[in-house]
Amino acid sequence: MKALVVGYGSIGSRHARILAELGCAVAVVSSRERVHECRFASIGEALEKFDPDYVVIACETARHHATMFELAAIDFKGIVLVEKPLFGALAEVPENRFSKVYVAYNLRFHPLLTRLRELLTGETILSVQAYAGQYLPLWRPDQDYRHCYSADRDAGGGVLRDLSHELDYLNWLLGGWRSITASGGHFSPLEISSDDLFAVLMSTSRCPVVSLQLNYLDRLTRREIIINTAQKTFEVDFVAGRLMIDKEREEVSVGRDYTYRGMHVSIMQNNGETVCTLAEGLDVVRMIDAAERASREALWIQR
Repeated sequence: MKALVVGYGSIGSRHARILAELGCAVAVVSSRERVHECRFASIGEALEKFDPDYVVIACETARHHATMFELAAIDFKGIVLVEKPLFGALAEVPENRFSKVYVAYNLRFHPLLTRLRELLTGETILSVQAYAGQYLPLWRPDQDYRHCYSADRDAGGGVLRDLSHELDYLNWLLGGWRSITASGGHFSPLEISSDDLFAVLMSTSRCPVVSLQLNYLDRLTRREIIINTAQKTFEVDFVAGRLMIDKEREEVSVGRDYTYRGMHVSIMQNNGETVCTLAEGLDVVRMIDAAERASREALWIQR
């Protein structure tokens, strides 16, 4: 399979490397010269000369929609994977003849999350609390945090978008959101224009009370979820690699590329089983929009 990665920042270079390791012929689209042995300056040139089967959109979030529109306008007919979130703001999907479109919520392939989803089958879920926090200046130690896209609201940065894995997996585990309210914004001394803290409260089809906090502030780095059902308590700590079922413990060790590799293999070999669909990715964008509106206007937003 021939794979084209559009955008060659940290996430684009990771996709390119993993796809090459999986046996794909890989090319990239980047404005920077000499970043990859097979580099094109534009999508049009890449499609004409490289003719890919699979395109990964890994540019800045704010450019996702325009990039998808360009692929559609050139009449690309292969598979498209868009880095999360699908779009930086609510927008219509351009008319296209893509064979499939997926959104890169690779955390679905974490063994702790897939195990938790299995364990929740048949359970009556009463409450869920999720948390994801990481100190932005330590996130990419080789780059000044003030110059990364996460810090730039206009580039599509901010915790609601950067850490929207939580929004996706809560939908995936809990059957989709029904109503949502939120409070958030930029509150810290961080020199950024994007939001650095959001607290979200919502109901879903399987759970009446779901709370979530996302932030760029936590110097300890946390990513965890606690679920109380009528019969059990489940706790997942992604950083420690631990699942607690009441007082029973399960542990896993997962490499940095494990979930990305699983996602790409699923797309290329298993018809995209488990991968976030276009419709599901659009729903996360609606959640982000609803949370921002709820925070501005102090509202509960119905789906």
